[in-house]
Amino acid sequence: MSAPQPAPNVTVTLPDGKAMTFAAGVTPAEIAASIGPGLTKAALVAEVDGKQWDLFRPLERDARLRIITKKDPEALELIRHDAAHVLAMAVQDLYPGTQVTIGPAIEDGFYYDFAREQPFTPEDLPKIEAKMHEIVKADLPTRREVWPRDRAIAHFQQMGEQYKAEIIRDLPPSEDVSLYWHGAWHDLCRGPHFASTGKIGDAFKLTKIAGAYWRGDAKNAQLQRIYGTAWRDRKELDAYLHKLEEQEKRDHRKLGRELELFTFSPDVGAGLPLWMPNGMVIRQELEFLALQEERRDGYRRVATPHITKEALFYRSRHLPYYRDDMYAPLDIDGENYYLRPMNCPFHHLVYGSTRHSYRELPIRLAEYAQDYRYEASGGLSGLMRVRGFCQNDAHIYCRYDQAKDEFIRVMQLHARYYELMGIEDYYMRFALPDLDKLEKYVDQPEKWLEAMRIIKQAMEESGYPYVEAKGEAAFYGPKVDFMIKSAIGTEYAISTNQLDFLATQTFDLKYIGEDGAEHPLYVIHRAPLGSHERFTAFLIEHYAGAFPVWLAPVQARIVPISEKVNEYAQHVMDALFAAPVVNGTAGLRVDIDTSAERMQKKIRDAQLKKIPYMLVVGEREAAEGKVAVRLRSGKDLGAMPLDAFIARIKGEAEGRKDVGE
Repeated sequence: MSAPQPAPNVTVTLPDGKAMTFAAGVTPAEIAASIGPGLTKAALVAEVDGKQWDLFRPLERDARLRIITKKDPEALELIRHDAAHVLAMAVQDLYPGTQVTIGPAIEDGFYYDFAREQPFTPEDLPKIEAKMHEIVKADLPTRREVWPRDRAIAHFQQMGEQYKAEIIRDLPPSEDVSLYWHGAWHDLCRGPHFASTGKIGDAFKLTKIAGAYWRGDAKNAQLQRIYGTAWRDRKELDAYLHKLEEQEKRDHRKLGRELELFTFSPDVGAGLPLWMPNGMVIRQELEFLALQEERRDGYRRVATPHITKEALFYRSRHLPYYRDDMYAPLDIDGENYYLRPMNCPFHHLVYGSTRHSYRELPIRLAEYAQDYRYEASGGLSGLMRVRGFCQNDAHIYCRYDQAKDEFIRVMQLHARYYELMGIEDYYMRFALPDLDKLEKYVDQPEKWLEAMRIIKQAMEESGYPYVEAKGEAAFYGPKVDFMIKSAIGTEYAISTNQLDFLATQTFDLKYIGEDGAEHPLYVIHRAPLGSHERFTAFLIEHYAGAFPVWLAPVQARIVPISEKVNEYAQHVMDALFAAPVVNGTAGLRVDIDTSAERMQKKIRDAQLKKIPYMLVVGEREAAEGKVAVRLRSGKDLGAMPLDAFIARIKGEAEGRKDVGE
């Protein structure tokens, strides 16, 4: 009789290079235990040869092993994946007959889609969340099984889970059909999952209910989606919930309505904003700011039409490369005209209308131009993404030896704007071509490389932070996007700057050199304030609607205590309006609240409208020529002479400074 053969061994290599030998069938949990009790307690899942792996799943061959804990970057996605399963468990326990479909981890949280005849309501969420906490506290064990495809399909069909059966039918033949049990409840899933439900912790919360179509297709059945968020601990959860509160408080769409800045109308069309008087003040002040800064930098203003013949956009190559983002053509006298999506072809024609010497360069042409781009309906979002917008656009025509310095000047202009507005968190994204998809770009490799070299050198010399982004270049050249973060951490691409070598050829853009011959030039496209719409949306959220004095639609509101001082209130208003602001629309922007409301109600109304100053006037102030000054924060500055207040607010408006609150 032959002796029994010893069990084969497996060699496990840890991240530090240490090799350990175990009997085949050892689990990552057992390996973690052999290393130490601290790792055993902290372990969530393992990584085996670069693939995530359940702690309870055996190892049958040599492998590289890493134990993943809550400290690792993968932890959040893993916690959210398990939380989605626990959500589905809770729903099916509370609402028998509900079918589960898919439930992935997403940025900041997770969701699960359910098929149920009766809709969920917001009142259901606390009940479901409480049941989830019960499941987590029960610390139910998890196990994994791999089934034959036919068995799994029949099993889920018998359970009434038609969506799960459909998912299994559509799986690639090479993929395992793996099922995970958490206690007695189970689901189809690729995994991995924690060894028990208790590993999820209690730092989760259900946030909202929404509709969703099966597999994202509107032709399919409509499902109900429950969203949640999950984090490593309560501190992270509380910070995220606070961020959500701030987002809601600062939402530019909500504040836009409350402060009467802009509106949309179905009679006009989706994505086409209507600016109200208060919002128009912000637009104008931003334009005055740009006009002032651009004059300082040597820009000259032009104006060009909103539509043009299609031949111009074929010449500029926008129709071959950009057609999907343009509105359909208009037939005028048998010719196709297009609403312009950008302004560069028009500016090139302005430059090319006369001859230019090398001594004139650079020539900087600027325009506040209305443009139109077709955005998919699902992508529209308040002022952040619209179909009609006014762009702070300019084009710089320069010699090759001037291109780098001009690009640096553009970046410095961005920085001046951001410093003025208290935007500290920003960086540049250097968009490069995807060399594997050259059909998207103008095929002139030498000029691409030279343009990329110039921009990169300019960015490095500027000292501003930047990252590189492959595949995001414009079709006619590399570009630089300025990325800024709002006060709540939301990141926006606020403006784009490009170095264009194609326009020289397509529009025959040249200058007369010192040698008397014609030479090609470079074109820099730049729009530091981007579109008025997007930048205003950012500023609404950045300031939470409490604009600094220079941008505030109403800078001060006069609150008379009684009708007896209405005449003096009018005198105060006239004096403020007569105080011209050097860089503003006219005089200071001020109004009077002559309603029959009590004084405290008037002050509260002004605070809700986020007006920087409230000037309370009574008989004493009228007799002494003073105003009692209050800030929108509620701070009372007391009475001060009218002239002194005018000097204060005028200085803040002209210096573009914020109210000291």
